[in-house]
Amino acid sequence: MSETPDVVVLRRGTHGLPASEYADELRERLPDLDVRLARTPREERELVRHAPVVTGVEIDEELLAEAEELELFACAYAGYGHLPMDELEARGVTVTNAAGIHAPGIADQVLGNLLVFARRLHEGWRRKERHEWRHFQAFELTDSTVTVVGLGAIGQEVIQRLQGFEVHTVGVRYTPEKGGPTDEVIGFEADALHDALARTDYLVVACPLSATTRGLIGEAEFATLPPHAVLVNVARGPVVDTDALLAAIQGQHIRGAALDVADPEPLPPEHPLWNMQNVLLTPHNAGHTPKHWPRLADILARNLERVEETGEYTNLENQII
Repeated sequence: MSETPDVVVLRRGTHGLPASEYADELRERLPDLDVRLARTPREERELVRHAPVVTGVEIDEELLAEAEELELFACAYAGYGHLPMDELEARGVTVTNAAGIHAPGIADQVLGNLLVFARRLHEGWRRKERHEWRHFQAFELTDSTVTVVGLGAIGQEVIQRLQGFEVHTVGVRYTPEKGGPTDEVIGFEADALHDALARTDYLVVACPLSATTRGLIGEAEFATLPPHAVLVNVARGPVVDTDALLAAIQGQHIRGAALDVADPEPLPPEHPLWNMQNVLLTPHNAGHTPKHWPRLADILARNLERVEETGEYTNLENQII
């Protein structure tokens, strides 16, 4: 083992998965490199000092100051707003993220939620709790219109899973001229969006939070959706106006909602959404999967192979800066 590691894995795990498993995955993919796990704050400070590559959930300004020869920080999250981006950029450090690795799990959850509402399984669960053997009307996903806001990795995985269900799909993206895997592709213009919403049975929100998407689904949009429509939000809580959602459900302007995110988050224990029978809630864990580290290790391994080939930390997969 060399005095200077090639790759340092920082100690903090994620989604209940220890960072040691990430280090093991990297060693398997990069047998010729010295991959070290920093298990303590002291080890982090010592190991990052001369390491060209550091990877983990976060790196703060204090630790970054210790990383004298850092060339690449591979963030273990898709989001990077918690990183000292100005300092990293000023240092000339390349930064990559984990975009895309959560998409399969999130898409599975979206499909599950669609089927729960289509077949009204949540009503069946309630009747089971009450020991009621009493029939109820269920529906089919077939012939419905599913509008997916956001055609990034998550949106595309959702559309892929909908193949075979004989549904009509509408995709909403910033650049509709690029097309997409949906039957229709539109932009975020209000007229086009409301035309789609008026025909939507299931609205899946899977877009990044931005100035354009913040509050995108509000009072006007809920008024346009048909009363039988269902909202599924796996994006970020503020994309949907919580007060407008609550009013829409209380007023029966939509049939229900499945929320993996909320605004505020975590959702306060006293919030009315907790007690609504037609609202499914999960604690922002749609992307949690044991495949988190293997998928992230695949990205970093491919990037380091490219660095080996080119000698440069540029044009890498999931590169932010």
